[in-house]
Amino acid sequence: MAQQDAKQDARRDWSDQYWWSSDGVRLHARVYAGPDGTESAPPILCMPGLARNARDFEALAPHVAGYRKVIVIEFRGRGESAYAKDPMTYVPLTYVQDVVAMLDELGIDRFAAIGTSLGGLVAMLMAAALPGRLVGAVLNDVGPELQAAGLERIRDYIGAGGSQPTWMHAARAFAELNGAIYPGYEIHDWLRLTKRTHRLTAEGRIVTDYDKQIAAPLRVPGGGDAAADLWPVYRALGDIPLLILRGELSDILARSAGEKMAAELPRARLVEVPGVGHAPTMDEPQALAAIDAWVAELPAA
Repeated sequence: MAQQDAKQDARRDWSDQYWWSSDGVRLHARVYAGPDGTESAPPILCMPGLARNARDFEALAPHVAGYRKVIVIEFRGRGESAYAKDPMTYVPLTYVQDVVAMLDELGIDRFAAIGTSLGGLVAMLMAAALPGRLVGAVLNDVGPELQAAGLERIRDYIGAGGSQPTWMHAARAFAELNGAIYPGYEIHDWLRLTKRTHRLTAEGRIVTDYDKQIAAPLRVPGGGDAAADLWPVYRALGDIPLLILRGELSDILARSAGEKMAAELPRARLVEVPGVGHAPTMDEPQALAAIDAWVAELPAA
């Protein structure tokens, strides 16, 4: 049964939502209440990338909640969502089922979605699986054509890595791994990003905040490759307001693919975020401005 924790301390602006998957995994989301008078507006689901969690949206979610209710999903195996017993359930179709279970329990019929990387793929699949329920989407550095080099880079690091003794050590290690993605970042930026993606263990060590077994489906032959034709799934987005964000330095979404996506659907708009790779954090001014314009296009009820 979905259950919302009404206790909300003064240091945060969200409440906790818990629900169960069909295979018994306890899942978690952050819920940001929208302004008074927006209760009938379709809420916005924020869905993070492969190795990310709800903290990925700690800046964007309260900003968008100035317009309407926001629900930030934590996929199984990330953040406060429980780890799956079967690692082969760490696949997009299962994530879709998990999110639909929450929507159905909460009685949410229509919704918009902001999805980074994996979260964007889940949004596309939901558009195909739930015709008419998705009223708008932001695809953050992802689409139906993905570059093989970027996918290989992700396969190489996902699920790897040990622990670090301090947040500063972890931030420097994270910067060494991802420096080409955010070349303009200073150490305070890396600390902020590290605290979004890592956690402190009971033993006082800093580790990535996800089940290392999320990499298991990527290790099987063909796992995570770019061979599947996702254009039919992308076209299921139809004529809803659609924002495509692309990092200027992205090795996942090529500029040509983004331009093709924008040309394919009638209300699609491509915005390139300068100076970053895969994926924009959506804290960037260009991304925020584009998201504000996208929200203005969403149906009010």
